[in-house]
Amino acid sequence: MDTEEKHAAYIEAGRHLFAQTCTFLLGARDLEHLPQAGLPEIAFAGRSNVGKSSLINALTHRKTLARTSNTPGRTREVNFFDLSARLCLVDLPGYGYARVSRAQVKQWTGLVMAYLQGRPSLRRVCLLIDARRGFMTSDRAVMQTLDAAAVSYQIVVTKWDKVKPGRRAAVQSEIRACLVPHVAAHPEQIWTSSVTGEGMADLRAGLATLAN
Repeated sequence: MDTEEKHAAYIEAGRHLFAQTCTFLLGARDLEHLPQAGLPEIAFAGRSNVGKSSLINALTHRKTLARTSNTPGRTREVNFFDLSARLCLVDLPGYGYARVSRAQVKQWTGLVMAYLQGRPSLRRVCLLIDARRGFMTSDRAVMQTLDAAAVSYQIVVTKWDKVKPGRRAAVQSEIRACLVPHVAAHPEQIWTSSVTGEGMADLRAGLATLAN
């Protein structure tokens, strides 16, 4: 099998897996209500309103699997989704700015950090970064935490359709340069748009390699 055939098979494996049934399992507001670890888990983390729920919907070819909103802080639980009994997709509450109290933000952030550092079935964290904003202080703090805990994470850039073609190379260079000191970061970044579907095939294929 030549390189082109291998890539086609890689993409097809991802397409096939994410075309399967994906169902909501439960939402947990604290560590005590997390489900028992079992399937390999892929967690989607990022600042409030970065597009986590939209990305999960686009990945699974659904419109309402994960709730979406223009209001930062809409996802208020750790939400688990079973993908064909082969992967568990985990939609985490956004960190950083949200239209809720500081106490609530602190609670969510603590829950997210505890989950990311202590979940034995967690195979990868997809750390979502808004293409228009790049890395912010809260993103860097999460990356440092994941580095220290040796938790593998991959940068998934969202809203790539919002970046003009003439700016794309510069944005890519800026993001890659920021990743140099981060030891737990996956070497490949994925540039996605939940609107146009750009990057989704590559993201599906990469995540499929982690499935049972």
